[in-house]
Amino acid sequence: MLMKIPEGNFIKKSFAIYGLGKTGSSVKKYLKKNKVKYFLWDDNKIIRKKNRILSKNIFLNQLSNVDYIVLSPGIKIEKTIFKKELIKNKNKIITDLDLLYLRNKKIKSIVVTGTNGKSTTCKLINHILTKKGVPNVLGGNIGTPVLDINFSKKKIFIIEASSFQLEYSKYIKPTFALLLNISSDHLDWHKNLKNYKKSKFKIFKNQSIKDFSFLNNKKLIKLYKSKKYKAKLNLVKKFDFKIIKNIYLKSKANIENLNFVFCLSKKFKINNREFLKYINSFKGLAHRYEIFLKLKNIYFINDSKATTFESSKYALMSEKKIYWILGGQPKLNDRFNLKNLKKNIIHAYIIGKNINYFKKQLNNKINFTISKELKLAVLNILKELRDKNTNSEKKIVLFSPASASFDQFKNFEERGKSFKKIIKTYARKYI
Repeated sequence: MLMKIPEGNFIKKSFAIYGLGKTGSSVKKYLKKNKVKYFLWDDNKIIRKKNRILSKNIFLNQLSNVDYIVLSPGIKIEKTIFKKELIKNKNKIITDLDLLYLRNKKIKSIVVTGTNGKSTTCKLINHILTKKGVPNVLGGNIGTPVLDINFSKKKIFIIEASSFQLEYSKYIKPTFALLLNISSDHLDWHKNLKNYKKSKFKIFKNQSIKDFSFLNNKKLIKLYKSKKYKAKLNLVKKFDFKIIKNIYLKSKANIENLNFVFCLSKKFKINNREFLKYINSFKGLAHRYEIFLKLKNIYFINDSKATTFESSKYALMSEKKIYWILGGQPKLNDRFNLKNLKKNIIHAYIIGKNINYFKKQLNNKINFTISKELKLAVLNILKELRDKNTNSEKKIVLFSPASASFDQFKNFEERGKSFKKIIKTYARKYI
C-alpha cells in the first residue's frame, strides 16, 4: 500500500529522536536549524550528559504525543527500554530518509540498495553524472547523512540506503530505485531472509508511474511483479565490458553492478562512448577490492569491506593464484561454497577470534594456516612468496575477511588500513 506523504506545515510538527550517533545528531541539527520542536534520548550515559538529557520518563511520555519518532539505523525496537511504547506508536516511526522526502516533496532521487556493492555503485553514478554535467549530490549510508547535505531542487540526490534505514522508512519515494542483489546478511537483526528482503523492497513501495525501478534477478523480478508496484520496471541485462581499461572495475562484483549503472545512464542520455570514457577515469573506493600495491608480479588487494562470504566470493572469482587472508566475526547463517573457487586459491590464512568456525568452512576443501593475527598472516605469506617466487607468473595477496571486523578491529576501515600499513611496512623487505 502506497504511503502518501502527509500534508501540513513541517515547522509545526514535533519529533522524538532516539539515538544520537551520526544519523541522530544530523536529525537533531536539522530540526534545530528549522526551529522544530524535538525530544532526545540515547542509551549511552555520556551522550545523554553531553546533550543534557535528564530523564527517560520525559522522553517516554512524549512518544505518544509527538508527530514523528525518528529512530537511528540499527536500533532494534524489541531490545529497547521503550519497547512497549515504540510498538504502540510504530506508525509514527520514520528515518532521516523519510524526513528528507517529507520536507522536499518534489525531490528527484536515485536510491541504491542491496547486500553487496552499494557504495561503489553510488560513487560510480555520482562520477558519471558529474562527468556528464548533471548536478548531483551523494549521501546516506555511504557516509554523509542526507540531512547534512546542502540540497537544491536543481540537483539529483543519490542515496545509498541500508536495510537498517529502510526497515523503518515510510515515505521514501525514489525517482530511480536500484536493488542490486540480495544474499544472507544482518539476519541476526532482521531474524530471517524474508524480513531482510522486505526491508530492501521498501524502495519500490511509494513509487509512481512516473518513476523507474531496476532489477536483474529473476526471483526478485517475480516478487516485484507480484506486488503490483506502479513504477516502470527496467530489466538490467548483462553487457560486454571487455574493453574496460579500469582494472578496479574488472572484478566480477563490479561488472555485475556496472550493468545497473549502464542501464541507468540511458535515462540521462549518456551514450556508450561517453559511458566508457567516464568509467575508465573512475577511482575505486578504499577497502573494496582496492589494488593498492604491485611489487614485481605480486598484486596486493585490500577487500576489507567484504563482511560475508558472498562478498568475498566475487574477489575469489576474479583472480587466480590467490593467497587469501580471512577471518573475523562471522555473520549468522553464513556458509562458504568453495566448489568452483578452490582452484583459484593457493593457500588461506585464518585470523581473528573465531578460528574453529573458519576451520570448519575450509576443512578438506583448501589448504589453510591458522595465523590468528593479521600481521602474522602477512608475514607468513611474504616468506612463502620470497621462497617460491621464482617466475613472473601473477600472484595475488587478497585480504577479503568474509566476516565482520568487531572481534579485533573497530570497523572494516580500521581493519583495511591496518592491512595496508602492514603490507607497506614489510612487503619490500621480502620481495
